[in-house]
Order: sequence, then structure tokens, then C-alpha cells
Amino acid sequence: MKRNFLLCGSLGWCMEIFWTGFHSLLDGQGTMMGKTSLLMFPIYGCAAVIAPLYRYLASIPVFLRGCLYTFGIFFTEFLSGSILKHFGICPWDYSHTPFHFRGVIRLDYAPVWFVTGLLFEKILIKSS
Repeated sequence: MKRNFLLCGSLGWCMEIFWTGFHSLLDGQGTMMGKTSLLMFPIYGCAAVIAPLYRYLASIPVFLRGCLYTFGIFFTEFLSGSILKHFGICPWDYSHTPFHFRGVIRLDYAPVWFVTGLLFEKILIKSS
């Protein structure tokens, strides 16, 4: 589990840097500057629970597993974002976007989290 926690934390960081760098390019910034926060590592590391859960979820169709992962990611993002926001250290703020909930989750990211959950599943199962 420790190995998977480190793997998920690292992958999450890399994916966020890629994602924010891509968005900076779309915003006209040729430097494609990506960014993340040290606070994100343990949050992404929580995806390590996918590996032990997969044993119970393997017989469920892929679409339903993706939906479960999406819900789990939204739940983790909401919980961690709310706690960090309470202490004034939340590294993200979605309150300026149209599909946000309390500024800490974006409902329009559901397809991203769906794919991310399934991607982490494949990576974690192969690394086990």
C-alpha cells in the first residue's frame, strides 16, 4: 500500500502539472507553465485505495467502476478541499467556474475523473 500511495501521489502530481501546463497554453502562455502544490501529494496518494477495492469491483462493468471512481474522487476532492479551505490553504479555487460546488469541486471534471480512476486502476493492477 505504501508503494501504491507513493506511485499515486507522484502520478497525480505529474498529471496535474501536465493538465495546468496544457491549460496555460490554451490561455496563450507559450511557456506552458504547469503547477501543483506539495499539499496535493497525499490527496493524490489516496487513490492507492483503488488497488484493494479492485478485488471487489473487478466483476462490475467498466462503466460502473468508472462512475464509482468518479464519485470517490469527487468525495475526496470535496472533503480535502473543504478542510484545506477551512485553514485557508486550499491550493485550488473553482468558485469562478460555472459548474463548481462550493468552490472545491468542478462537476464538469466528471469525465476527467472517470478516465483518471480507470487509468489508475490499470496502473495499480499492473504494478501489483
